[in-house]
Amino acid sequence: MTPESIPPPEGVPADAGAAKTDPNRQVRGDERRELTGRVTAAYEQGRSIRDIASTIGRSYGFVHRLLAEAGVDFRTRGGARKGGGK
Repeated sequence: MTPESIPPPEGVPADAGAAKTDPNRQVRGDERRELTGRVTAAYEQGRSIRDIASTIGRSYGFVHRLLAEAGVDFRTRGGARKGGGK
């Protein structure tokens, strides 16, 4: 997957995710808000935090922090349980 596969939110240019080039560079101000919008949109479309992190070249913790700062309601862990109800 390419970093462009994370859709930008409305009104944000598609090339706003410049943070993908250097994972050690701090992202601040407008750039951070734009990246947060893109990451939030991808998460709300059903992508996992790990998938988003690998796509933009950042850590799981960084993406989780962006989502938490945005006030996202996190999904529960794991999938449906096997074996049905007893």
